[in-house]
Amino acid sequence: MTLQQLEYVMAVYRFRHFAKAADSCNVTQPTLSSMVQKLEEELGVKIFDRKSQPIVPTPAGKLIIEQAWKVLQRARKLKETVEEEKNSLLGTFNIGILPTIAPYLIPRFFPQLMRKYPDMDVRITELKTEDMCRALIRGDIDAAIVARLDEMEGFDSHFLFYEQFMGYVAEGDPLFGKERIKTSDLTGEFLWLLDEGHCFREQLFKFCNLKTATRSKTAYTLGSIETFMRIVENGKGVTFIPELAVLQLNESQRRLVRPFAIPAPTREVIMMTGKNFIRTKLRQLLIDEIQASVPQEMLKLGASRVKV
Repeated sequence: MTLQQLEYVMAVYRFRHFAKAADSCNVTQPTLSSMVQKLEEELGVKIFDRKSQPIVPTPAGKLIIEQAWKVLQRARKLKETVEEEKNSLLGTFNIGILPTIAPYLIPRFFPQLMRKYPDMDVRITELKTEDMCRALIRGDIDAAIVARLDEMEGFDSHFLFYEQFMGYVAEGDPLFGKERIKTSDLTGEFLWLLDEGHCFREQLFKFCNLKTATRSKTAYTLGSIETFMRIVENGKGVTFIPELAVLQLNESQRRLVRPFAIPAPTREVIMMTGKNFIRTKLRQLLIDEIQASVPQEMLKLGASRVKV
């Protein structure tokens, strides 16, 4: 029995498919299947029911998978303890990040990080908050870059920066003539908003006391901030963008940006890790690099902002 075999088992369990599991492990499907089969022969039980689609674990397989996960977690902690003691930047570090943060933050710090520390192996995955919390608990990611919410007490959180919500208004819309947006101005507006499950949307709904956005939701389900920005630029409705997004806009696009009336709604962006996280020096290095990449005024809340 080897740790490699246990990793293959966990990959099959996660993807419920041998080919997808092999791709995630960067091996061929025959190699992965053979290693799992050898483990089953050694243990004298079938771990997976291969007749089921998608593949599911057998009753005995569920018990094996539970123990395999614990063994892999302990093995990983052992390696991380050694790397931390050596002040090493080696090893893979997986970061989850919100889709409403990633396009605007990652280009600011990640290329520079790779140039300064070429031996670091940082890997980034975009996930919603709920999925990131599960991934942290499972050990699929080492850290999460999220907006702070009330139900995050089970994790360690470290401040990164504050970020205002900004309006993005189509030319010709009634709000285009206003210098600042009041929440009362949004009644009756055609709002392009992200689908449920995005904390960016939920925080706006709460602050603006929005009851619904059914017209825009009927027109476009799901969507992304970038998609909604293109729609607004072509003359329809209002959407909302994070403060870092404004720094990427050209002069013509900046004409469509409208801040909220004071105090402006602001989210606190944090880096979140598990309570037993070991590689604290690497975490602090990443925090320092991120904070150095954003405007310094975003490191303080300020009297003109209110945290949502």
